[in-house]
Amino acid sequence: MDPRGRKPPGRGGASRTRVKPPVVLVVDDFADNREMYSEYLEHVGFRVLEARDGAEAIEIARSERPAVVLMDLSIPVIDGWEATRLLKADEATSQIVVIVLTGHAEPGSRARALAAGCDAFLTKPCFPVDVAREIQRCLAASGMTAARKS
Repeated sequence: MDPRGRKPPGRGGASRTRVKPPVVLVVDDFADNREMYSEYLEHVGFRVLEARDGAEAIEIARSERPAVVLMDLSIPVIDGWEATRLLKADEATSQIVVIVLTGHAEPGSRARALAAGCDAFLTKPCFPVDVAREIQRCLAASGMTAARKS
């Protein structure tokens, strides 16, 4: 209300529904990598969760149902290859977009990751802006709403 007791225009009556930002699960065993990508993705409008290993990633994906999992391949407990296969084989998590972000740049890694079920493949080092663009591209391709553009 203004000082005269009037409601500001457009603030009464119907409530507005806010669209929740897409959730991205960043999976990497290196805290610096998780922090760098998480901070940037939050900055451009995503909600971000983090996991340190494949088992934790699967647990979080099953409970939180992120739109995207940004998956490193060389992670402890359950590696990214197997974690991706498990997520894609589970009816509850099979629709989650999995984007591999890895230092595995040797020949065959991309094909192997795609065979495991990932939806996209990025190699490190990769600028956070490029990761965000790939997430937005994958979300658009899957018909989901992306965060605001960087």
